[in-house]
Amino acid sequence: MSSDPWGRVDETGTVYVRTADGEQVVGSWQAGSPAEALAYFERKYEGIVVEIGLLERRVKTTDLSAKDATTAIEHLRTQVDEHHAVGDLDALRKRLDALVATVESRREERKAQKAKQADEAKHAKEALVAEAEELAQSEQWRSAGERLRALVDTWKGLPRLDRKSDDELWHRFSHARSAFSKRRKAHFASLDAQREEARKVKEKLVVEAEALSGSTDWGTTAARYRDLMTQWKAAGRAQREAEDELWNRFRGAQDVFFAARGEVFAERDAEQGENLKLKEELADEAEKLVPVTDLKAARAAFRGINERWEAVGHVPRDARPKVEGRMQAVERALQEAEEAEWRRTNPEARARAAGLTGQLQAAVDKLRGQIDAARASGNNARADKLARELEGRQALLDQALKGLEEFGG
Repeated sequence: MSSDPWGRVDETGTVYVRTADGEQVVGSWQAGSPAEALAYFERKYEGIVVEIGLLERRVKTTDLSAKDATTAIEHLRTQVDEHHAVGDLDALRKRLDALVATVESRREERKAQKAKQADEAKHAKEALVAEAEELAQSEQWRSAGERLRALVDTWKGLPRLDRKSDDELWHRFSHARSAFSKRRKAHFASLDAQREEARKVKEKLVVEAEALSGSTDWGTTAARYRDLMTQWKAAGRAQREAEDELWNRFRGAQDVFFAARGEVFAERDAEQGENLKLKEELADEAEKLVPVTDLKAARAAFRGINERWEAVGHVPRDARPKVEGRMQAVERALQEAEEAEWRRTNPEARARAAGLTGQLQAAVDKLRGQIDAARASGNNARADKLARELEGRQALLDQALKGLEEFGG
């Protein structure tokens, strides 16, 4: 008979293993010595130990499912329970029991993790739905459309929820996208209608602009082109291709007109520049007549200068006030000289001036006598009143005397 701490072989070749429940028959061995029998069944035990160790590592380090792990444990437990190995089978059972507990703990962890992921996925999808429903009211057609497409990709990357919750959220999400697409389609349909109306309006403006391009009524036509441009801007944009083609025609018509007008105005400006030089020379000549010494000769000379002035054409608008002002200043000087000569040589006017001066002188002399009399009698109040009246009469007398001097005495 042969034995070790965990098993023995009796005289008949029967192999036993020792367990907490007593000895259990492992098998029968007839082919060799008892020691070889024990070694054989000990190797089978070691094989089970290796398998349990491998399973423990898989459970701890891989994503082995609880179902597969349980199946493997039961398979190993069957091998242990069948007692076809010699070794500490009770220790193996304890390891398998511990492994069952580990698998169950992992199952609960995964269940909790799955529940957490499902809750996170639900919140994520609810957030996507809320954003999609907000975007459905947006008028930022390009950016909102791009964002909605990005939300779809995000949705596809999230795990599915329970069927009812997932279907309800997807229905809201899909409805928001459809609502946005419907609004965008209606907007662009309306925009297309507006652009078609703008095209019709601008077509008419182009026809008129082209008809005006050959006009030589510079002022009226230029003003009309400004009106057409105002109407063009107010009409809005047509479709891109039509807008570009119509604008090129409209601008081309304007360019033809304004180029022609520019040539004419350039010639006119050159002519008016020459006219300005001539008038400045005439103004120089006229200004030499001032101050007036010989009124008759100065007047005759000015008439001659003025006749030549009138024969000269237009000058530039911005230069006109200055050069005309110079001629007007000479004309005023001649008029003032004429008025002074008339006053000097008019006998009736001189007589009236002399008479007025005499009357005022008499009144001043009378007031002075009255003032002296009032002072002598002690009536200072009357004297002061008469003195104020004297001041006014004296001022009139001084003015009359000055006018009389203009008549030469």
